[in-house]
Amino acid sequence: MNAARAYAKTQNETASKERLMALLFEKALLHMRTGAADLEAGRVYEGKTAMTKAGDIVAELSATLDVTKAPELGQVLKDVYLFVCGRLVKAAATGQAEAAREAERVFAPVAEAFTSAVAQLGPQPVAP
Repeated sequence: MNAARAYAKTQNETASKERLMALLFEKALLHMRTGAADLEAGRVYEGKTAMTKAGDIVAELSATLDVTKAPELGQVLKDVYLFVCGRLVKAAATGQAEAAREAERVFAPVAEAFTSAVAQLGPQPVAP
């Protein structure tokens, strides 16, 4: 295992729950962006694969959302995740980069807000 992978593995294994969630948001957004670029460049297989990975992450984020803590916000996020997943499915099924870009435009502010909020928390103790 190279040094970069070893570092990433250690970071993921020792991160707080909040930081792990931020990493999921970041990874989903990365897959959306690279997948859209792949589709635009004619690399359809790679683009569709990236869309599927992004969709899996967004679906997991939606499934783990606890709407009882903040019902209004929770419902808005569920709706955003549903829309994003729909656009990612369309991009994967049709190879349309524009559907992927729409998903990215909607998801990016949510991902960035969550990542920013986690960063403001500062270092968090690692859960056992």
